[in-house]
Amino acid sequence: MFIIIVLLLWIWRPSSFPVALALASSPTPRPWPHQFHSVLFANYSGSLSLIDLWYDWPNGRNFNIIRNQLQDSSSVLYDLEWNNGTSFFYTLPDQDHSSSASCRSSQIEVGILHPNWLDGATYLGQRHVDGFLCNVWEKVDFIWYYEDVVTKRPVHWVFYTGRSIHVMTFEVGAVLEDVKWQAPVYCFDKEDEETDTRASILDQVFH
Repeated sequence: MFIIIVLLLWIWRPSSFPVALALASSPTPRPWPHQFHSVLFANYSGSLSLIDLWYDWPNGRNFNIIRNQLQDSSSVLYDLEWNNGTSFFYTLPDQDHSSSASCRSSQIEVGILHPNWLDGATYLGQRHVDGFLCNVWEKVDFIWYYEDVVTKRPVHWVFYTGRSIHVMTFEVGAVLEDVKWQAPVYCFDKEDEETDTRASILDQVFH
């Protein structure tokens, strides 16, 4: 009996309380709303861009409209993703048709991000970023995700490649009209389709 009492006192010694409390109180990231629009500022090794992100889980689609710094409208890249794994990456022609449009497709079997894609992420504590106190998580060494402690809105995330994303606006419930989700007809002229080599690690992140 004496041994049991000693073991219990050791297990529940005061120094272990903060550890147990920290484990019990670690926050979890808020799932993404099923539909939202966000303007993102991206920095990749000094290359800057603005991204219009439209997320539409009920309709199984995700749209990134990417504008690189000081590039004209013909250089805007449209990254249209569907939950069946098909993605289109295309540009549009100028109004005067002085530049040609382009399109390529890719197949990623995992499809678009689930609203709860951060489930299972490792909590790293709190950090200040962009003037906000954030909870921080890491998932499979692929992404580091920062969420505002007060509002639970995403503030910032960093990919393993070093690409850094800063969230400028976050409009819950915003929906892009259906006609804007249609890829151009020239995207269907080619039979070639790429298989994205990121599929295995993305499957770990998304699921």
